[in-house]
Amino acid sequence: MKCSQCDYANPTGSKFCLSCGEKFLKMNTPQDENSFFYEFANYVNVVPKVERSVEPKFVNIFSRVFADHSELEAERLFIVGTALTTPKISEVKDTWPKPWLFARLFIIALLVFAGFYVGASYFGNANFLPGLIIVGAFGVPLTTLIFFWEMNVPQNIAIYRVMYVVLVGGILSMLIALVFFDILKNNITPITIGIIEELAKTIIVITFVHYRRYKYILNGLLIGAAVGTGFAAFETAGYALRALLSGDATSLYGTILLRGFYAPGGHVAWAALTGAAFCRVQKDQPFRFNMLFHYQFLQVFILVVGIHALWDTKIPGMFPFGYVILMATSWLAVLLFIRGGLKEIGERKLMSSK
Repeated sequence: MKCSQCDYANPTGSKFCLSCGEKFLKMNTPQDENSFFYEFANYVNVVPKVERSVEPKFVNIFSRVFADHSELEAERLFIVGTALTTPKISEVKDTWPKPWLFARLFIIALLVFAGFYVGASYFGNANFLPGLIIVGAFGVPLTTLIFFWEMNVPQNIAIYRVMYVVLVGGILSMLIALVFFDILKNNITPITIGIIEELAKTIIVITFVHYRRYKYILNGLLIGAAVGTGFAAFETAGYALRALLSGDATSLYGTILLRGFYAPGGHVAWAALTGAAFCRVQKDQPFRFNMLFHYQFLQVFILVVGIHALWDTKIPGMFPFGYVILMATSWLAVLLFIRGGLKEIGERKLMSSK
């Protein structure tokens, strides 16, 4: 089955092009094609490439979430980022991706967590508690991270590298934060907490970005999200363990569920923003310390620290709507960076073609 957009020869029965993601229209499924959701998604798909916009179209972004996907499509996603599978910049698409794997991961994590919950709560088996804490702590942050990974259109970072950054970056950023907390132990406020934790994550994000020479804004989003995922998951696991040791099962489940709900708009998004801001400043240049004082980086870092400080401030009425507003603000900034990252890809493609 040849794709009409990129001429890639797909296996028979594929619902989407494994190369460019183009959806193959089926005239024998009118119930799908007649819905507004699919009409809009298909309209975006058939717009000529030169007319496509990188402006955010939310229906388009999530148009593949509820579609059927083969194992071959999933396997195709996991082989990107190697020396043999990283596309040239001229082959990278600068239109909004259509991620879907993150939703499957969330469902799997939810089902596994439910299994551990039944074993621990209904059957009273303590052997299920470690698994419940691990899955509860990592489920939502990892789901959010996979979204960022699917949005990384340069496809130049392998999934094993992302997991490495989650584990190593997560623990290193927490240790650096502890050093800062020890130095400022007599002056701990919501503002200093925001500065300390965001600075600790930023140091690790910049280290990974510089060492691997990641130069795209979308790369910075992904590496930052990976560090934030590790930080958020390890922190949640710690809070859950404290709740468990207190002997309050309700507090344990409440801690996991509440922190899981807020995880996408917390550490994951905040570290992603600082990573993207740094890559926007650095581009192809060697690292220089004064890059950290560039206004394009500082304004994002200050925004993230401000959101984090407000998050930790005991303001009456903050729960739950205040947190939702802060999450929405974080994700608005994320979407703006995704848009900027796609525009950056388009500009680099034009430069490479000259």
